[in-house]
Order: sequence, then C-alpha cells, then structure tokens
Amino acid sequence: MKHIAMLGCGAVGALYGLRLHNLLGDEHLCFIVDENRKNRYTQEGIYLNEQRAPFRYCTPEEAPVVDLIIIATKNHHLEEAISMLKPVVGPDTAILSLLNGIESERELSKAFGKEKVLYGFAVGLNSTHVGNHITYTKEGRIVFGEKSNEKTERIKEISALFDSAGVSYVVPENIERELWNKFMLNTAYNTISGLLSATYGDLDQEPVWDLAQKVCKEVQNVAKAEGVLLPDSLIEENHRIVTSLGFTGKTSMCQDMEAGRKTENKWFSGTVIKLGKAHGIPTPTCEVLSALVEARENISLRLGQAR
Repeated sequence: MKHIAMLGCGAVGALYGLRLHNLLGDEHLCFIVDENRKNRYTQEGIYLNEQRAPFRYCTPEEAPVVDLIIIATKNHHLEEAISMLKPVVGPDTAILSLLNGIESERELSKAFGKEKVLYGFAVGLNSTHVGNHITYTKEGRIVFGEKSNEKTERIKEISALFDSAGVSYVVPENIERELWNKFMLNTAYNTISGLLSATYGDLDQEPVWDLAQKVCKEVQNVAKAEGVLLPDSLIEENHRIVTSLGFTGKTSMCQDMEAGRKTENKWFSGTVIKLGKAHGIPTPTCEVLSALVEARENISLRLGQAR
C-alpha cells in the first residue's frame, strides 16, 4: 500500500489524508480532483485547525495507478467520483469508501468489480466545515473490512498503514452489521438534528428519543428484510453516544442544511423508503421526515437564489 489516492477534501478526507500525507509524502499520496478544483485548492488552500494542508492535487490524467483508493466525498458526488477514478484503478487496486449510507459499496462494485471493494465508514469525527476551513475537536476512527469479514492480506496491509500513520481504526467482526448500524444512527439523528438545527446535546430529550426510536424501528425492519439483524440494544447505545457529544458540535447534515448545501437525505430516509417499497414494509416516519428535509432544501435554494 505505497501509492494511495484520496477523493474528497471535506472534513473526513482532509483529516485522514493529512495523517497519510505526513507518513507518505507527496510522491505516494495525491488527492484526485478536476481541473477547476485543482486550481482553487492550489490557490486558496484547505485549512485544518488553521493550518494549511500540504496536499498534492492531481487530475485523473495526472495520477498514477494506485494500490489503495479512499473515497470521502458526499453521496451525490459518487457518480462523478467513479468516472474520475477509472484511470487510477489497476488490477490489484483496493477501494475503500467512507461515504455515509449503505449504497456506495454496491455502486462501486458495479463499476469496478466487487473483488476490489472494501466496506467501511468513519465514525466519531467531530468537526465544523465552513468554506475551505475545517475545524475538528475529535478525530474519530475508520471502521472497515471485507464484506466476507475475512482478515485478508490487504486488510492486514491497510491496518499496518493506518498504524504507521496514526489513523485510529477498527476491523469489526461483522462489517455489514456495523455499516447498517451507522446508517440507522445517521438516518435518525442526522435527519432530526438537521430539521431542528440542534447540537448533539440538544438531542437528549424525550420528544427526540421517541421520534428516533420510530425511525430506527423502520431501519431495523428493512435491514432484516435485507438479511441484517440490528438488535434493540444498538438503538439505545446510539442515543447515548450521540447525545454525549455535547452542545458545541452538530451533525454533518445539520451543518449542510444551515449552510444551504445539498444534504444526503436521499441516502438516509430516502433509502429506507426505497427499501420499504421493495419489501412491502411501511416507513411512514421516514417518509414524513424526508419530505420535510426536501421542503427545507427547496426553501434554502430559493433564499440562496434571492441573495
């Protein structure tokens, strides 16, 4: 794992990219970007806790074939990401997606072959992203593994890489269950916090807990239909984890909504609704929340155009 490409310079990509850059340097790590982003990032920079990140930015044509690709974009950029990555994917390239939700691994498998794709996500990262400035107070960790949960040679190699770079990580016993659990947490708490403009601490109240449980039950039901069992204990644990993060941080979806950016609603409540229809499972709570998020996005778009 000597040659690595990152795609996505948001909070997740920039932070873990910096750790890997500090280990590997410019020769072995690059961020894949289009020409416009390359010019903008080179001129304006990306700042992590007020320090300019020393990244090398490459267009797909400039980048070499790599051993490992780490994708840390938003879901609505995945189609573009797949197109940009085609020149750097070789026969032995491993692809690790850190995107929210449960769909990116499926799309990447269709594009590049399931044998190349690892399952993964980032959790516990507490950050604020405004323009080209990212401020983080907790680095969190990467959770990843093979879909089969085998401890393959590439899992060992990536683990060694993360150890050397100082990237916190976990290789769980069941990566698919962990992925679905993160999806359940995101669907409930990202969505509710975005609609309420709430901090993590603000979510520690009875009305939110009641609503979150309804969302989680719908996720549980569609997960079971997809062959994944999520025990009730995870719902209670997720609530404790989220609300313990205090009153200074906010979810990524909340930050997106407040900034007038497009959210990942389609990949949270929208995915639950889609799977519910496919399996004949009612998802009324997610349907209401999804409609409210879409309406708020439309208002933000109108206000943005007015400005």
